Amino acid sequence: MTRICILGGGFGGLYTALNLSRLPWAVMPEIILIDKSDRFLFTPFLYELVTKEMQEWEIAPPFTELLANTGIQFIQGTVTNVDFEAKQVEVNVGQKSVLEYDRLVLAIGGETPMNYVAGAAEYAIPFRNLNDFYRLNSKLELLEASNQDKIRVCIAGGGSSGVELACKIGDRLKERGRVRLVDRNDKILANSTNANRAIAETALSERGVWTDLNTRVSQITEDEVTLDYADGSDTLPVDIVLWTVGSIFSKVIQDLGVGHNSKGAIVTEPTLQVKDYPDVFAIGDLASLNVNGQPLPATAQVAFQQSQYCAWNIWASINQKTLVNFSYIPLGEFISLGIDSATASIFGKFSIDGLPAHAMRRLAYLLRMPTIQHQWKIGTHWLTKPLIDMLRKAV
Repeated sequence: MTRICILGGGFGGLYTALNLSRLPWAVMPEIILIDKSDRFLFTPFLYELVTKEMQEWEIAPPFTELLANTGIQFIQGTVTNVDFEAKQVEVNVGQKSVLEYDRLVLAIGGETPMNYVAGAAEYAIPFRNLNDFYRLNSKLELLEASNQDKIRVCIAGGGSSGVELACKIGDRLKERGRVRLVDRNDKILANSTNANRAIAETALSERGVWTDLNTRVSQITEDEVTLDYADGSDTLPVDIVLWTVGSIFSKVIQDLGVGHNSKGAIVTEPTLQVKDYPDVFAIGDLASLNVNGQPLPATAQVAFQQSQYCAWNIWASINQKTLVNFSYIPLGEFISLGIDSATASIFGKFSIDGLPAHAMRRLAYLLRMPTIQHQWKIGTHWLTKPLIDMLRKAV
């Protein structure tokens, strides 16, 4: 039986597995999904946990629940080595296990680099997964329960992650918050539309978020952060430092004996096959593929679209059909700007903001949830929650 191994259960890996299971196979292959976590994380909604707008079960369903009745096998473990010549994957599941494959998908997401600045690894908190949220939430709860007058939060990185965190934390802490957003560029949201940037700047200002541009964090201690400006530096007291700067690849990806670009991403063909290894496909953050002369952004939207092409091309390669080149359609972007507010850019042509953008974002992401069952579960909860909350208040 043909075996397809998929490394990484994020948007690229999980959705590739699900798409493969739905294709018209004469003989269903063995599809194995491997991830170090036991749950899929819908990362665009991770910020909603900070303000308690959503619950963990909504954004992080177990893989066993999502893969039930699909025929896809799930293995929780850490990939420690890949041998392209022997077509083998080494996985640590408490002990070393070796799996052979006929087709392989590399979809292991990036990691936040924490060694660029002195003290970051010890004192700063990244924001990529549930463990990061737990650390942040634990600190916030302790500070909120204290007699401290002001709670000082510094966020390094003025991209969408930093902006969303700043707005959510600003809404959570309200007048107790002293939130500072730091970026080394001369503007926030460098890759967004001018309209979205302007809307986000207004949202930050309304929440009293201080924005330091052309500024970088040079040192972090337990209760201080040092900022370097063009004309000097300053050391400020701080309670929490959040680190949303940059992305690196896991060591197993860095050590693979394949072509990498200058940033360490794996070079692929337009069909998403790894150069010189037609049985191996790479998608998501770790894949380097230019479309129309431009590098693809490392977003869930790209990984989602790649998963459809990747699944088809694996099916085509096994069934001696023609493979197709990946074609990316930029649909726009959503940025959450606090509780019940967002900005949305549609095809990069026009923007909306406020509650309408928030509702559009919720609906669009609901339809991107991995299974119809989970979509139905969440959608029903969202529709009935206002009524249940109203009845509880009445009682």
